[in-house]
Amino acid sequence: MTQPLPPQAGPTESTPGNVSSALNPGVARREVWAWAMYDFANSGYTTVILTTVFSTYFVSVVGQRAHWATLAWTAALSLSYLLIMLTMPRLGARADARAAKRRLLYTSTIGCVVATLVLTQAGPGDVWLALAALAVSNYCYCIGESVVAAFLPELARPDALGRVSGWGWSFGYCGGMLTLGLSLAAVTVGESRGLTAPEYVPWVIVITAAVFALAALPSFFLLRERARPQGMALNASGMLSQLAAVWRDTGTHYPEFRRLLMCGACYQAGIAVVVTLAAVYADQVMGFTMPQIMLLVFTVNIGAAVGAFSFGYVQDRIGHKRALAITLVGWIIMVLVAYAAVTVAVFWVAAILAGLCMGTSQSAGRAMVGALAPGKRLAEFFALWTFAVQLAAVVGPLTYGLVTWLTMGNHRLAILITGIFFVGGLLLLTRVDVRRGLARRAQEPA
Repeated sequence: MTQPLPPQAGPTESTPGNVSSALNPGVARREVWAWAMYDFANSGYTTVILTTVFSTYFVSVVGQRAHWATLAWTAALSLSYLLIMLTMPRLGARADARAAKRRLLYTSTIGCVVATLVLTQAGPGDVWLALAALAVSNYCYCIGESVVAAFLPELARPDALGRVSGWGWSFGYCGGMLTLGLSLAAVTVGESRGLTAPEYVPWVIVITAAVFALAALPSFFLLRERARPQGMALNASGMLSQLAAVWRDTGTHYPEFRRLLMCGACYQAGIAVVVTLAAVYADQVMGFTMPQIMLLVFTVNIGAAVGAFSFGYVQDRIGHKRALAITLVGWIIMVLVAYAAVTVAVFWVAAILAGLCMGTSQSAGRAMVGALAPGKRLAEFFALWTFAVQLAAVVGPLTYGLVTWLTMGNHRLAILITGIFFVGGLLLLTRVDVRRGLARRAQEPA
């Protein structure tokens, strides 16, 4: 889309400084805060477990720096993403049919917290325990991420999806920084007392799980379930059939949403590499220590928070499609800088670029889905978006892991190949006609 949403969406009612004017009638500010608190809560999991501490800990300690360790890490994540791909569309359809998004959000959160705590038992050589707990915790995390996103169109006006999505993402990165800051303090204290990684990393994991559980409580108490049971017939023949039925429906009735799915599946593969392997790259290529890696990711989160918050307003003005295109160009530049970096200073430039692009691209993608998804099937269509994102999360990190395995540890080549995903996403984005998709959605019966 090259322009903001059509006039009938009501852009004249909203101003950047007015929170209430960005919300649907009946939505209180505290409810939006509670919704954003879930982003705040679960960001610590991705920041500490997937991106920073446990990813490095698994490769260097649990996997004992074996040449297959990075591949094993990415394979476990890919398995969890594959399971999400197969099950989330049906879970989303069931949540829509029974008006049970909140219930699914609760159960997935509990599952993620409990499985994360199991990671505290993984020491040197406990590869299978670590991989199993990682796969389960990430599976539950992905369910919660999909379900909480489905609340966005219920909370925000159509012309304010970008900024409200940006509020959530930016607040989420603040949560990631809080958890990472507490974890960095635990690591610093542990190392000052002469503790080894197997001794202080379990405390970092406990901190992460505790912040997740406590920060998610406002979402449980204040977030309302506005959907009503639809009585939709669920396909009883299985999850794959349900997924195929929804996919066929996008081709018949929502072609622009289908094009967005293909675009997202491509560029999200590159983002998945950055999220899950940035710390491994800093460790294996740049020689960063654990405190240095944590400080690096902390800085990335600052950039991501600033990008998500500020660019949310920009994308509502210039249009979701143009905003996403700008961020994909930024990702391509970031990959080239990271590939060429031989000094710490240049690598820090790439990290800051990654942070800015991370927040803006994630926020823009969620806002586009909210704009194009049918109003009565939000959980189901956000589940389909989750399918695309998880497909990307299988392909991206697994490609990176295979490249490092086949080249005996050439991480520079692996990050360069990652850039292909962003280039492909940019090309596919040109085929998405957001204005046409909005017009089709406006014709839906109330």
